[in-house]
Amino acid sequence: MQAWQVHENGEPGEVMRQVDTAPPVPGDGQVLLRVRAANVNFPDALLCRGQYQVRPPLPFTPGVEICGETEDGRRVLANPALPHGGFAEYAVADAAALLPAPDALDDAEAAALHIGYQTGWFGLHRRARLEAGETLLVHAAAGGVGSAAVQLGKAAGARVIGVVGGAGKAAVARELGCDVVIDRHGEDVIAAVKEATGGRGADVIYDPVGGAAYAQSAKTVAFEGRIVVVGFASGTIPSPALNHALVKNYAILGLHWGLYNTKNPKLVQHCHEQLTELAARGAIKPLVSERVPLSGAAAAVQRVADGATTGRVVVVPARENGAAA
Repeated sequence: MQAWQVHENGEPGEVMRQVDTAPPVPGDGQVLLRVRAANVNFPDALLCRGQYQVRPPLPFTPGVEICGETEDGRRVLANPALPHGGFAEYAVADAAALLPAPDALDDAEAAALHIGYQTGWFGLHRRARLEAGETLLVHAAAGGVGSAAVQLGKAAGARVIGVVGGAGKAAVARELGCDVVIDRHGEDVIAAVKEATGGRGADVIYDPVGGAAYAQSAKTVAFEGRIVVVGFASGTIPSPALNHALVKNYAILGLHWGLYNTKNPKLVQHCHEQLTELAARGAIKPLVSERVPLSGAAAAVQRVADGATTGRVVVVPARENGAAA
């Protein structure tokens, strides 16, 4: 089969190599899946760099989120078991963790539903307890993680403010349904949020960026607001001033979605049921901006790492008959 492998750590575009190799052999409790579509996530770039919390042995195949097909023909969502990730024609995954792919979504959309939308759902509902009528601010609102949070916020009845970088991303954020869009390249984010909220600030802030974005969050969060920290795409991990949280009465909430797979997997299943229902009624639909062939996987991971994409970029290996999956 064709697969991408990383033999040494570095930038994805430099260290990912396409090879012809034997399909992986499932271990105990695992199944072999034919990859119908593999979504590109920022953690794929971190894996290539050796900066992710999980460091699989070299060589490994990145790709942490797929829509796959079981040997009996079922279409499923899975997080492949590294080192046999999703940027390949076949991957392996834990049988107990497979989730049915929603009928309302095609392969590429389904591949993009799992991690980003689960993270958004847990962040907004489980951690921040977002309520209808509240104001939600989403950093990097046109990106893969941010776009999911925007859609979930709108589905929950929130007023959504999206912060983006550039006119093209601003247009995408408007299409996603943001009520207010702030282009950080040309606007003062803090002043714009205060103007949009009448000086009150945002009730919930969803931050996958860190760095300067977190500093803006602390200055724009409302009384009894909640800042949900979900990642550090900026590359800078902020050091919050806890005295500021005290005097302003806001909460800083961390969210590492992967912990739920081990600490409370039933909640992951419950979340998937909620997401499937939302997808069935059209309330959410992953924004797939690019569908690329398997040969384009390394370049796609690099573009996501560089912050040069909107929505989701999905790798779609060719079927045996040559048609796109």
